[in-house]
Amino acid sequence: MGDHPQSGPPLPIQTRFSADGLWWWDGAEWRPAISPDRLWRWNGQAWVPAQAGPAPAPRSNTGLAIGLTVAIFVGVLVLVMVFTIVVLLTMGNQIANVFSNVVSALTSPTPPSP
Repeated sequence: MGDHPQSGPPLPIQTRFSADGLWWWDGAEWRPAISPDRLWRWNGQAWVPAQAGPAPAPRSNTGLAIGLTVAIFVGVLVLVMVFTIVVLLTMGNQIANVFSNVVSALTSPTPPSP
């Protein structure tokens, strides 16, 4: 007892885990902290049953919704453009007649009042 220093309880081993919690450092190399079947997890001292982690976040379909909205908007614009072109090509002369009648009516002298 005199020439041996008094030893206390062993110091706990500090287990270091990776940021994602899937690996642990054993002092020489990184080892998996999850068993291949994902049923067990290393807690730093023993393998314990793995608890179900948080449910994965639902995937956002925002990009799809925006793309679909833009596609519908562009489609409506194209349809309106085609409709306008068809109307102008088929009824252009009649529209021109209407405008010329309006112009002549506005520029003609007014008849004297009785």
